[in-house]
Amino acid sequence: MKRVCIIGAGAIGSLYAAHLARVAEVWAFVRREDHARALNRDGLRVSGRHEFHVTLKASHRVNDIPDCDLGIIATKATQVADSIAPIGGHFDSGAIISAQNGMGSEEIIAQHTRGYVIRGTTFMSGTKHSDTHVQYELDTATWIGPFEPRGTPYPIVKEAADLIVKSGLKAEALQDARPAQWSKLIFNSSVNAVSALTGLPHSPHFADETRFSDLGRLLHDLMDEGKRIAAAAGIVLHDDPWEMNKIGAMTNHPPSMLYDVRHQLPTEVDFLSGAIAREAERAGITAPLHTAVYRLLKGKEAGWTFKEENRAVEAYGVH
Repeated sequence: MKRVCIIGAGAIGSLYAAHLARVAEVWAFVRREDHARALNRDGLRVSGRHEFHVTLKASHRVNDIPDCDLGIIATKATQVADSIAPIGGHFDSGAIISAQNGMGSEEIIAQHTRGYVIRGTTFMSGTKHSDTHVQYELDTATWIGPFEPRGTPYPIVKEAADLIVKSGLKAEALQDARPAQWSKLIFNSSVNAVSALTGLPHSPHFADETRFSDLGRLLHDLMDEGKRIAAAAGIVLHDDPWEMNKIGAMTNHPPSMLYDVRHQLPTEVDFLSGAIAREAERAGITAPLHTAVYRLLKGKEAGWTFKEENRAVEAYGVH
């Protein structure tokens, strides 16, 4: 795989783009013209766990992007449909990795390309300081495996994982990526939801179970509930979400949903807590905790619109 396109150059997309540019021809398909212009002019700088600078190609125009051997969609789950729709045909003879939080993105991607689709789950993290500078923080692996409905061959998955490893990032090719995807789903849905509802970053509060009031107790219960639902779906987890949480809780890293709530942006809750709640309903079992946080966050999103509507009414003096 020699030509790679990263779709979405936020923190995670920038980490993929910068590292892969050291071993392949890399294009970044971005939303903003000034973002593409900055990348073409200045390249990408990585700091933190790795320190280097690379050049790459970028565009906000789909017609500028050539057909590619491999794509990685690194947008938020809520942006997948809009991101893949115009460019999916560029991977009809290649493969494309979904690197989103939660579940459901692979099905969306498959609607817009005839190429192979690869399940992807990543636990690495970074901070984007500017359009041309990303800080590499948590250096854990990207787990990838075949998307079963598309019949993706395992050797295609292995080739993609080997390229990511060659670039300096960690990756593991799995015959079945669903256990890894579910491990991250349970971890992510619990941590993101509690962070968005409390305003706390992923801090030691999330693993502390000393007192009756401690948040760690809620996180543990959410993850245990998620494990029961995974078991009902026939999934044997790749990693223990609670152990993942204990590691992450030492970072004080702000989860993506916390950013969304602070800026009153649509969250990924439908792909996280919502996905677990819907899977529980399909399996005929209850998921009271995940269902509750899902509905609370949907209510929080509704509250932003409600406030705007009330402001408009007050502005016009309507009673």
